[in-house]
Amino acid sequence: MYNFNSPPLDRNRHPHRSNLIKVSGEGEIDVQPDSASVNLGIITESKQLITAQQQNSAEATKVIDSLIELGITKNHIQTFDYRIESDYDYDQGKQIFRGYKITHILKVIIDDLSIIGKVVDTAVQNGVNYVSNVQFTAKNKELFYQQALVLAVNNASEKAKTIASTIKVSLRPTPIQIIEGGSTVQPVFNQSATFVKGMTSTPLEPGQIKVKAEVIAEFKFTSSH
Repeated sequence: MYNFNSPPLDRNRHPHRSNLIKVSGEGEIDVQPDSASVNLGIITESKQLITAQQQNSAEATKVIDSLIELGITKNHIQTFDYRIESDYDYDQGKQIFRGYKITHILKVIIDDLSIIGKVVDTAVQNGVNYVSNVQFTAKNKELFYQQALVLAVNNASEKAKTIASTIKVSLRPTPIQIIEGGSTVQPVFNQSATFVKGMTSTPLEPGQIKVKAEVIAEFKFTSSH
């Protein structure tokens, strides 16, 4: 006979639960750069706008021609920024017009790293008075990232094995889920400075680039008891 006072059957009292280990993994490799970029600026000032524009244009053309003579291809020389600004002085709270400032910044990509210092020096000697954002990079970043990703997955697996061994459980070696995290490529050099004409040598050493990958992985384990 059914007892109406007995508690209902609790089907969730012993639910099936997966035993999971969740870990992060990181992989990082050092890469020798094979390409560089630098921003070269021609800044001119004049009380007459047309005069400032003409002077800036003439100097920019001179700079571009000198870089092409060094072997930089024309498609690797691009206008990064071009600005016309009004400059003012202030005297006892009064705004006094000083003139116009034209800023023309060229972004130059350099494949031969042995001449990067010469590129900067030549540009300065031909009219550049501002150099910024010197960066070294690797052309085939995706290939290096894949290598870092392999290291990240292996790192996650080793962490999971260590945890399983510590808590004395049996780990299933194949992860049930892997989530790819962020990736970074860190340039080794980033400089902003004003260079003066007459410099003889600008030492710019590429060093190495760090390529990093991150993952989150989940592993199942079973109790050994």
